[in-house]
Amino acid sequence: MFTIHGFVSGRVQGVGFRYFVKQQAQAQQLTGFAKNLSDGRVEFLLQGEEPAIQNVIMKIHKGPTLSRVDDVIVENTQDTETHTRFNIG
Repeated sequence: MFTIHGFVSGRVQGVGFRYFVKQQAQAQQLTGFAKNLSDGRVEFLLQGEEPAIQNVIMKIHKGPTLSRVDDVIVENTQDTETHTRFNIG
């Protein structure tokens, strides 16, 4: 299982960004989470097959219609927790 941890900055809160990430992740059968941070960014974690994760990351770079993505930082991680579904925090 492949795991990616990332952060998205820009106009990403209050525009359905977390739900967008959840929808994209579930469409690719990925698990993990997306949550708002106090600094205005959205943090996300995706677990699953690498090609599916890469597809979702490409969509995260664009974001939903009302959002504006300024930057996406992603890193491979050795998350020891196995997520069984996708959660929004």
